[in-house]
Amino acid sequence: MKIALAQLNYHIGNFEQNTQKIIEHIGLAKSKGADLVVFAELAICGYPPRDFLEFEDFVALCEKAAQEIAVHCTDIACVVGLPIKNEVLAGKDLYNAAYFIENGKVKAVVRKALLPTYDVFDEYRYFEPNTKFECIGFKGKKIALTICEDLWNINDNPLYVSCPMDELIKESPDLMLNIAASPFNYRHDEDRIQILADNAKKYQLPLFYVNQVGAQTEIIFDGGSLVFDETGTVKAEMKYFEQDLQVFDLEEIQNVKNKYPQPERASDIMQIHDALVMGIQDYFWKSGFKKAVLGLSGGIDSAVVCALACRALGPENVMAVLMPSKYSSDHSVKDALDLVNNIGCKHEIIEIKQAADAFDSMLAKPFAGLPFNLTEENIQARCRGIVLMAMSNKFGYVLLNTSNKSECAVGYGTLYGDMCGAIGVIGDVYKTQIFELARYINKDGEIIPENTIVKPPSAELRPDQKDSDSLPDYGILDQILFQHIEMQKGSQAIIAQGFDEALVKRILKMVNLAEFKRYQTPPILRVSPKAFGMGRRMPIVGKYMD
Repeated sequence: MKIALAQLNYHIGNFEQNTQKIIEHIGLAKSKGADLVVFAELAICGYPPRDFLEFEDFVALCEKAAQEIAVHCTDIACVVGLPIKNEVLAGKDLYNAAYFIENGKVKAVVRKALLPTYDVFDEYRYFEPNTKFECIGFKGKKIALTICEDLWNINDNPLYVSCPMDELIKESPDLMLNIAASPFNYRHDEDRIQILADNAKKYQLPLFYVNQVGAQTEIIFDGGSLVFDETGTVKAEMKYFEQDLQVFDLEEIQNVKNKYPQPERASDIMQIHDALVMGIQDYFWKSGFKKAVLGLSGGIDSAVVCALACRALGPENVMAVLMPSKYSSDHSVKDALDLVNNIGCKHEIIEIKQAADAFDSMLAKPFAGLPFNLTEENIQARCRGIVLMAMSNKFGYVLLNTSNKSECAVGYGTLYGDMCGAIGVIGDVYKTQIFELARYINKDGEIIPENTIVKPPSAELRPDQKDSDSLPDYGILDQILFQHIEMQKGSQAIIAQGFDEALVKRILKMVNLAEFKRYQTPPILRVSPKAFGMGRRMPIVGKYMD
């Protein structure tokens, strides 16, 4: 049996495009001699459809698309994911399901049993869990078909009380298929490989796994579909951050060594870079946008975002706006212009002194006798936000936010100023990672000016300002933030690792107090195991971290 894995980039709710893409790849798989072609979880509608699932018409369009796809399944079978109605009145109205289509008809229906409701997942909000399990017969083989999470209940601390494969194995299947929508983070590929390998070893069956690729707003899917033999050895690993279709011979997977080439493991920073470029690309084309605007300060954060945007959209579609204030240094403007010249994007220089002075004049009476403080700093940041939104409105640009994760965590940013934007590009990348990312971007030649990378970070909103005036050293700050955010450690556990007690408590209090700001940030491209946004849900008025 020859099995094709079709790793595709779907567009949520774009039934015409998704259906056409699936039909095209059925034809491609057939031309390559495949007996069966396998598509991803909820491929027909895209993942995650979220509250689109509450519309009956949305589910009906999924079924209509499936029937159209079935017409093309002659001389080849396919597996495709979609939501289907639960015909039983009790329970949720839908199942997360897969159709096994053969000879133009739906031969079997598999429903997902384990419904993740953690981090970015919220499947039990919509779907009823499956409780009945049966293998699928095809070309003399029995196939154990499961959907994503159904294979993840295999560790030392199981999240669920049952395991679908424990039921399916009773029917003595010949192979496992798993269709998935497994979101990217820079640590997830290794975890995914280990989980799937453990399944292959436990059940002593070859395993074919297909994942989505592409970004859906903040959630990124990296592809990396996999094939294992019955010993848990990786036999094939498909492309990352690219659409791909490959055909595998079941007999060769079981009997031939090193038949299929595998890519080298990418570093964390390489993965983050590729994920962010794809995240920007897909946010734009799936939303119907083409051109981006951002504020370019001469600092490393905006330089990295500008470079990523130019790679994603083309430099001709990126507008960098330099907005020096009376506190901006000459080298900041020069560094920003050097980047523009290196990368070839468009740019404008719009000074904000006149606008900031106008606000100072307007507020002179109520502020009489009061010293310059954070208020005047934030006015400058908000002047920049007004300029960028004006450029967006006038020319149809989409504003890219340039705040990093360290700043987002501790609230080092101005609401309606530097925190505005349509999509947060690096809001899940710590400052220390930003420096690594800049070096990676420059690996084939200088794009981001060296001075931008080596100079002390500064918001330049008052004379001689440095980030270190307000924040701990980023090397220490990021370590503490990682332990708290990604590892979910409280103050005592972090202090026990050797960090200064007063510093830890100060930082965790800053994180807690900044929650109200994060509620008002744009969606942030998710590249870490725990990103701000829907994957980290904290109360604004909570006092736990105080």
